[in-house]
Amino acid sequence: MHSWPRPHLPSLPGHGDIPVIYDVGAGEALPSARHNQSVAAIYVCGITPYDATHLGHAATYIAFDVLVRAWLDAGREVVYAQCVTDVDDPLLERANATGVDWRSLAERETDVYRADMHALGVIPPNHFVGVTEIVPEIADAGAALEHAGLAYRLSAPDGGTDLYADLAADPQFGTVSRLSAEAMRDLFGERGGDPDRPGKRGPLDPMLWRARRAGEPWWDSPLGQGRPGWHVECAVIAARHLGVPFDVQGGGMDLLFPHHEMSTSHLRGLTQSACPVAVRAHTGLIGLHGEKMSKSRGNLVLVSELVAGGVDPAAIRLALMAGNYRRDRDWAPELLATAQRRLAAWRAALPPERPGSVVCGPPSGGPGAEDGGGGAGRDRGVGADNVGAPGTDRAQRDTVEHIRRALALDLDTPAAIAAVDGFVESRGRDATPAPLVSDAIEALLGIALDH
Repeated sequence: MHSWPRPHLPSLPGHGDIPVIYDVGAGEALPSARHNQSVAAIYVCGITPYDATHLGHAATYIAFDVLVRAWLDAGREVVYAQCVTDVDDPLLERANATGVDWRSLAERETDVYRADMHALGVIPPNHFVGVTEIVPEIADAGAALEHAGLAYRLSAPDGGTDLYADLAADPQFGTVSRLSAEAMRDLFGERGGDPDRPGKRGPLDPMLWRARRAGEPWWDSPLGQGRPGWHVECAVIAARHLGVPFDVQGGGMDLLFPHHEMSTSHLRGLTQSACPVAVRAHTGLIGLHGEKMSKSRGNLVLVSELVAGGVDPAAIRLALMAGNYRRDRDWAPELLATAQRRLAAWRAALPPERPGSVVCGPPSGGPGAEDGGGGAGRDRGVGADNVGAPGTDRAQRDTVEHIRRALALDLDTPAAIAAVDGFVESRGRDATPAPLVSDAIEALLGIALDH
């Protein structure tokens, strides 16, 4: 599956630091990349493409884009994998409700998502993988877990058997979210699970393979005719494209449980690695009028609709970065209006002429296998020495270092934005080019001032 075009990444002098990033299970901020590795690897759960892309999605992918940019600025190569859950219950339900073929719906909304990510300046993943592309691999993973005694079968309503993971075989289950058994059961039921199904060995056991049901898509497999369960798909994609251990598993806070807890359990079973992921990082939820923005509530603000209405995507990105990525926050017209004023002030104070800026080429290893070129990948462009940088004035250099330090402390984009505001205000009416600051804004914050 192809992703979207790679944004321009200016070169900066020197290098930033590897950010620390908060892990809920650890209860503290941890280094986001292993110190003895030249490559940083990240898996971020992608969309279920039945109504994309709302601002909650955008906030998540922008936050992890900032992390990727900070890694590149620190001199690390980056390998980034992301899924598209292009067959799942919510997608099928929406397709049935609207009379649209589920495949057409998935393709249409994935196209919208690609366009939105490109507009928002998000660096594309190296591996952008649709679940329908790897169904045989997911079935093989389920068969491997069953063979290892980590899964069991239940008779399905329309014949055949469903395959469930046996969580009792994983003594580390629960260490990702650190929730009580009661809280886990409640969330499992709310978020697509079936804790009350008769015959299951444990109420939290998740489905690995769903046997064929009437009116649903299915594939032939060693497990019988059917389709994948939800959590195992991410484990398979991460294991295939990143290997274990990898550095960061990311997503919205609503994925902490059950999705990240269970996909990590599957990874342990499939790879025999006790710690397949170093850090699990989660973004806060975006609300509207005090309620979580979600498809089920129908209170979505869509990126595509804002852009179609004339809103600059850079202002949307800036508005979402103005809040702490880990905190739940509300979207409001005033937030966007503030971002639009800030963007206009930055562009007025920092004109586009940028001598010394270097356009980075494609990743040195060529395009990723699935992204069609220009993924997050093996690129050291950001952080390369910039010709002429030693002569740059002190205020510019200090501002770049303030931005870098802010991002290194758990992706503190509000502090990074404040550093730029301070530089702009200090210039007064001086509108001469400040190429180092302009390049840093684009390279580290993903805001292009010359658009």
